[in-house]
Amino acid sequence: MSHTILAINPGSTSTKFGLFKNEEPVFTKTIEHDHAEIQEFPTISSQKDFRLQFVMQSLEEEGVKVEDITGVVGIGGLLPPIEAGGYRVNRKMIDILTNEVGIAAHASNLGAILADLMAKRAGCEAFIYDAVSAGILPEVARVTGFPEIERRSLSHVLNSRAQSIQYAKKIGKKFEELNLIIAHLGGGVSLSVYENGKLVDSFGDDLGPFSSERAGGAPLMDFVDFIFDNNLSKKEAQRRIRGGGGVKAHLGTASLKDAEAMIAGGDTRAKLVVDAMCYGVAKSIGSLAAAVKGKCDGIILTGGITRSTLVSDSIKERVEFIAPVTIMPGEYELEALASGCLRIIIGQEQAHEM
Repeated sequence: MSHTILAINPGSTSTKFGLFKNEEPVFTKTIEHDHAEIQEFPTISSQKDFRLQFVMQSLEEEGVKVEDITGVVGIGGLLPPIEAGGYRVNRKMIDILTNEVGIAAHASNLGAILADLMAKRAGCEAFIYDAVSAGILPEVARVTGFPEIERRSLSHVLNSRAQSIQYAKKIGKKFEELNLIIAHLGGGVSLSVYENGKLVDSFGDDLGPFSSERAGGAPLMDFVDFIFDNNLSKKEAQRRIRGGGGVKAHLGTASLKDAEAMIAGGDTRAKLVVDAMCYGVAKSIGSLAAAVKGKCDGIILTGGITRSTLVSDSIKERVEFIAPVTIMPGEYELEALASGCLRIIIGQEQAHEM
């Protein structure tokens, strides 16, 4: 039986979505949003109608009847720690994501919200798959120097797992047989390490290297001083960490293409900042190798920024002593969402419930 699946992947300044017949794409689209326009919304969840209009408009332009859709799936957001795989969207999940109860504001939180709205229109079920917060770390990896604060995994699980599975197939191995380190380099950077197919540690965008618009980890005492010296509110501080930091804060642009053009024009500051970003990614890869005691079968660099040879070559040069490095540019997220949703619909995989 053929199923028509709508996959939705909202990013910080883009909304990506695609329609699939089983696993075959009918069409995919990326809507780029003006950053200033997005910043006008008081919360992430308040963007839902703004973003939904683009999905509805595209379906209409493609001649797709909403009632013909048999499954809707969105990327999972910054939920409390959950298992990898699929979850059925329910009221509890929507309440957590809408009210940001115990979670951080992040564009991926809109995945379940938009999927829920579309599924209600289509008369089918809504799911999320491989949420950003998927992966329950071993106890030893969760302990921090603050008894009140516990580490949890926040990374680009969807693309990282999908690319890792594809990599395993290419080399004739099973994903569950390999120890892999994956660096996803996009608007945000995250890194994760899988031991025999299970996520055992990661660096999210508030702990690891800085990226095009995320601040990454920084000296805590200096950051405390920065907050108080500048009388920043909680929301202002969060925006400096996520959306107002990284390359954007240094160079006034979050575009790596712009940064490379500046470097080509002889801008030494731009070169230093990009080099520092790559250096941070490489250091984090080295740190994650310790989680598997150096027994690493491969390192994968993925995400949009890896299309830059300047970036990928710089990182590769520093870490290829650990394990072979494979560049898998771009992302496989919409395809991974659709495939996961299909497996649930046809009964090959059971959806979890929150």
